[in-house]
Amino acid sequence: RADALAARPRAALVIGPAATAQRVAAGVLRHPRCGVRPVGLVAADPDGTETLPVLSTGEEVERALIQNGVVDVLAVHPSVRSERAPLLRALAASGCTVWELDADSPAYASRDQLAGYACRRLHMGAAPRHAGFGKRALDVTVSGVLLALVGPLLLLCAAVLRLTEGPGVVFRQERIGKDGRPFTLLKFRTHRPVDEHESATRWSVANEVRMSWFCRFLRRSSLDELLQLWNVLLGDMSLVGPRPERPYFVAKFSQTYPGYAARHRMRAGLTGLAQVHGLRGDTSIEDRARFDNAYIDNWSLWQDVCILLRTAAALLRPTGS
Repeated sequence: RADALAARPRAALVIGPAATAQRVAAGVLRHPRCGVRPVGLVAADPDGTETLPVLSTGEEVERALIQNGVVDVLAVHPSVRSERAPLLRALAASGCTVWELDADSPAYASRDQLAGYACRRLHMGAAPRHAGFGKRALDVTVSGVLLALVGPLLLLCAAVLRLTEGPGVVFRQERIGKDGRPFTLLKFRTHRPVDEHESATRWSVANEVRMSWFCRFLRRSSLDELLQLWNVLLGDMSLVGPRPERPYFVAKFSQTYPGYAARHRMRAGLTGLAQVHGLRGDTSIEDRARFDNAYIDNWSLWQDVCILLRTAAALLRPTGS
């Protein structure tokens, strides 16, 4: 197999800072038996000493893919995953296999290696296929048990809201879920917008002065979100995933922040990696998109369990949203 790979090596692009990309490309080229042949560098800061073509535009990258039959992409710096995430996803969608190489750590510390460099495959395209059954089983089991346990609490909250705020205790709003499909999200109503336009386009009501003490309590404790366990049980949402947003903001953020639209590769979540890192409420949308995509690219059932445990711990010291 090694001889066959050496005879017909797979063309690859190397993405990262110019100096690091050139060093890794040279190292891989010195070991043809690894079966990978770098044919170009994708770098924003070339210094003119590179021995391989430097591709700086999308058109140049696309041309290199076609002319060389590129099938592998080597990301050789930690910053590449966030700074070049849209490009990596586009390359993965075109059929390339994306690898993350550690340019400074020896391969003996890793199970996989390429020309002596530690490496691992990145899943930059759609959500991992194996996420389906195990993730859904966890969602149904946990949401079903929690709904049974907190049912009396939900009824109590609904009764207090009905007495203090009047009719209409359940708030229904269109949100965007997996693959851009809309669904109806459920919450306890803690604010009554002036009209539908305000409901669809107002970013946050965290500092709303018209909110009663009980509504503020529901928001600070996140009890207003518990009705979304029903969304999870129905399959509109997952326990863990990117938080769903309204169509108005999805369209706005998708145009402004690279990688935002890619969050919709996986079912929206009640909580997520971004939220357990403090990214909720009026925080950076760019940071949220980066954390959400990192969660999807590295999904595992164990990661879901850890995020749920961290969320449960955070609820003991609520800060609101």
